[in-house]
Amino acid sequence: MARSRTRSTPPEDAFEEKIVDIDVTEEMSNAFLEYSLSVIHSRALPDARDGLKPVQRRILYSMSEMGLRPDRGHVKSSRIVGDVMGKYHPHGDSAIYEALVRMAQDFTMRLPLVDGHGNFGSLDDGPAASRYTEARMAPAALLMVGGLDEETVDFVPNYDDQLLQPAVLPTAYPNLLVNGVTGIAVGMATNMAPHNLVEVIGAARYLLDHPTCSLDDLMKHVPGPDLPCGGRIIGLDGIRDAYLTGRGSFRTRATTRIEKITPRKMGIVVTELPYLVGPEKVIDKVRDAVQAKKLQGISDVKDLTDRKNGLRLVFEVKNGFHPEAVLEQLYKLTPMEENFGINAVALVDGEPRTMGLKELLRVFLDFRIEVVRRRTAYRLARKETRLHLVEGLLVAILDIDEVIQLIRSSDDVATARQRLIDVFDLTEAQASYILDLQLRRLTKFSRIELENEKSDLEREIEALRAILEDETLLRKTVGTELADVARAHGTPRRTVLLESAAVPATTATSLEVADDPCWVLLSSSGLLARTTTDEPIPGDGPRAKHDAIVGAVRTTARGEYALVTSAGRMIRLSALDLPTLPPTSTAPSLAGGAPLAAYVDLPRGEEPLTIVSVDSGSGGVALGTVAGTVKRVTTDYPSRGDWEVIALKDGDRVIGAAELVTGTEHLVFIASDAQLLHFPASAVRPQGRSAAGMSGIRLSAGAHVVFFGAVAEGREAVVVTASGSAGALPGTQPGSVKVTPFGEYPAKGRATGGVRCHRFLKGEDTLVLAWAGATPVRASGGGGVAVDLPAATGRRDGSGVPATTVVSGIGASVGGPS
Repeated sequence: MARSRTRSTPPEDAFEEKIVDIDVTEEMSNAFLEYSLSVIHSRALPDARDGLKPVQRRILYSMSEMGLRPDRGHVKSSRIVGDVMGKYHPHGDSAIYEALVRMAQDFTMRLPLVDGHGNFGSLDDGPAASRYTEARMAPAALLMVGGLDEETVDFVPNYDDQLLQPAVLPTAYPNLLVNGVTGIAVGMATNMAPHNLVEVIGAARYLLDHPTCSLDDLMKHVPGPDLPCGGRIIGLDGIRDAYLTGRGSFRTRATTRIEKITPRKMGIVVTELPYLVGPEKVIDKVRDAVQAKKLQGISDVKDLTDRKNGLRLVFEVKNGFHPEAVLEQLYKLTPMEENFGINAVALVDGEPRTMGLKELLRVFLDFRIEVVRRRTAYRLARKETRLHLVEGLLVAILDIDEVIQLIRSSDDVATARQRLIDVFDLTEAQASYILDLQLRRLTKFSRIELENEKSDLEREIEALRAILEDETLLRKTVGTELADVARAHGTPRRTVLLESAAVPATTATSLEVADDPCWVLLSSSGLLARTTTDEPIPGDGPRAKHDAIVGAVRTTARGEYALVTSAGRMIRLSALDLPTLPPTSTAPSLAGGAPLAAYVDLPRGEEPLTIVSVDSGSGGVALGTVAGTVKRVTTDYPSRGDWEVIALKDGDRVIGAAELVTGTEHLVFIASDAQLLHFPASAVRPQGRSAAGMSGIRLSAGAHVVFFGAVAEGREAVVVTASGSAGALPGTQPGSVKVTPFGEYPAKGRATGGVRCHRFLKGEDTLVLAWAGATPVRASGGGGVAVDLPAATGRRDGSGVPATTVVSGIGASVGGPS
């Protein structure tokens, strides 16, 4: 049988409409005000006392409750996030994890509060998910939560009124100034830079002792922010404005240095960047500026940052550009220089307030004094309670047998308690404590311990009462504790403060290197460099601590020169690629030069000889070969690359080359059998590059040329010869050295045998080194070290003086009058 269903009908007034007329403008205003106050108080702005936003405070409190101390193991970040979200902060796990990550980043906070394990992000990349990272409290976090169990701060209900949480943490240092803060509320924002812990505590202690001090007095302790990443702060006026009014700005600049990154390249090395600026951000900006042709002079950029050496960003500067001027462009066009605006807004008594340095410190000190006062009162109450119990125990121990008999004869605990109170004149608390006492404590030794404990408690109570009764002693206690924090957790300043930026002189001129006259120099050890002027290069005597100069070309900074090799080739090179030597009043040292191998790669067996000009207006180049051939080369050089300048016979090679300036020079051959021949350069007609030259000196059997060069007519010149044994390994025997005025040797015709220039001693049978040229003359040994030469002698065929050091190179001054 089917059942019928009936539906009850609601009363007619159940659907009666109730419409309330409201003003939409007023309702929106009230709703927005409630929302903004909620954001300001519950999310965006820090409390001026502990410097923490609510989410940060709840994270630290939750970690403290979980026992995640620095001496314990790390736990999953997701576990911490879940605990915080479920108990205290129901605003989503992402906001909690972001706050946790920020407190663990040493590049964000000057004194991190969380010890993170895993990928907590970098300046360019975000952190890993919370399930992949682990965390625990950092040592500095213990200073934030220390004293929570001593009634130092008030506790308030959590969001569902089931738990209690601290309204503020009893921080032991001015965290708001030390770690800074960034937050955006509704209609207001805060942005504060980190500072050095030692400096901030120094200022706080000074203000504690001198409440009426001026801002300048405080700035002697806190001259400016101290950013976690270091860097430099340019200009201090904005910092003083911020410390005075709570609003101001300053410029942060990267820490850089200019150094030689390759033998032929200068570079700008960045070791510290502005606050919260990552290397990838800088690299992207540089590439965009280079592509837009706003930034010139950068050929490459490399990020060599690693965990061992820290940040290292290298900008390779193009040859021909001033590195200092390029650096100024980087500051101007990239985040290597950034502005930081200070807006010191924090909550004071629940209201947002903009404060300067002195007011921020005063708010913290007032709070810290109150924390220490409440902690002292709590400890005093605990000590007094303990003293009261100890005094009761001492009374009981004196008549322990009667106490035991009284307890045994009592019917119940309540009766025993009351009889103890009546008989021994104890309080209820003392009687209850005696009843709970274990019999093993009632020994003679325990009585001694109790008497000692009573004495200690009385002293501690007296000290705690003195702190509470004397405001000066209370403030002194606060100052001492602050000093202990600075001593235990302080670190040196990282950020350099500069009054203003020093503008390099190059920025007042062109970014590129000017095409000024200069000298290009080649040393006997194979180093190349150029000077900054074309002034004559002086000689400074025989003890000059530098290489002998074997080649010098007067050109311009953007000019070219050519290298002459033993294979009879000339290779065109640019002077702009060379490192520059600083101006000096003495002979230049080529220690700062670059090796020739950095500019040209010669085949095995081909040796560099000298450098010459490629100017078509020069007098050309004269070449001499080992076999005695001489050639003057015309100046119709190709515009680029390398080319042959002599057709060599099999087994022959070029032994020397000399640039002719006037064409009146004398060409000099010196053979291994100590024969010297010189004749006018006019005796050799110029030939094209493919010609093989003509006979220069007639060599005896078994002899070969050891030197070929040119001596300018009218200049004082000498001949240097060094003899040795042909069977000895090169560079192993010093031999004997002789210096003779060039005028002692008569000129002869081309293709003749010459005259003797050196008499061999016993055991010597060949010349191992020879040179002829203008004075002053310099000799160098291994590594370019200067070697003394003997005084010049007038005997053109005399023997040499035994040398103490092997001579490997000889050269003369250049740039003097022709």
